[in-house]
Amino acid sequence: MEHILRPIYQERASQSDTLGVILVTKREETMSVTDTFDAVLLIVVKEAELPIYTKHYLHEDKKMAMHVITEELLNKRLNVGLDRRIVDWIFHGKVMFDRNEYLSNLRLKLQEFPFLGRKLKTGIQFSKLIRRYLEGKEFFNRGNHFDSYNHVVDSLHHLARLAVIENGLYPEVTVWSQVKKLEPSIYKLYEELVMSTESLEKRLELLFLAIEFLINSRTHDGAQHILETMLSKDTWTTQELHNHNELKYYAKDLEVFVEYLIDKGYIIVESKLSKSGLIYHRHYKVDKDFATSAYE
Repeated sequence: MEHILRPIYQERASQSDTLGVILVTKREETMSVTDTFDAVLLIVVKEAELPIYTKHYLHEDKKMAMHVITEELLNKRLNVGLDRRIVDWIFHGKVMFDRNEYLSNLRLKLQEFPFLGRKLKTGIQFSKLIRRYLEGKEFFNRGNHFDSYNHVVDSLHHLARLAVIENGLYPEVTVWSQVKKLEPSIYKLYEELVMSTESLEKRLELLFLAIEFLINSRTHDGAQHILETMLSKDTWTTQELHNHNELKYYAKDLEVFVEYLIDKGYIIVESKLSKSGLIYHRHYKVDKDFATSAYE
């Protein structure tokens, strides 16, 4: 496979903007990692007109894919955890080209999992957990148990990723295999949801209680990144929060996360009169006394 793709990646490697090239070959036990393709070329570039560009190739009975991704988009996907396949590719793929040890340093960075990176990833996963839990609870209260079930499954997945991150590791494609060893109590919740003989309503009811407890016990760590970021200035508008270089990774979950932290007392709302004099702007600030006592 390597010799077939060599002309393609060598051409890319000769371009000054190319940072690294990784070759991933299909493993029978994890075919989905390569989307069933026999081989995948991941090419990281400094900049490009399109943040990601994909081409498919065919040679005899073999199918191959090439993904050219910008460094900015790659970092975003690694931070947000949108594509765990890329983590697998970086860890297990064969490095075919590495300009100034870019890929070697990236692998090392992921393995070491810097503390700041952990706090950001913890916050992102925690905000996703909050949204899925709240939406699932709404479906449950309305009697829509199948929709609620889907949200509970997603909630448990976010809890699983949080558990892996808390242990200083990067959530991989086989996250439940990781969690079974690291946090067997969370793995047990997943088993109870899927395999219990109790009625679906009863299973969901018990799971919501357990997830709520786990959310409350993790709020301290889950909120640390956003609170430390917000302490950099006195008050924030919603748009300022969305525009922040790191808080923008929270995306659609940012506002529901802020509301949750208001409810828990970490963030307070300040009202500022608008130009019309009829309504108020809603601004946000960290309750420093509350937050300081919480993190002592």
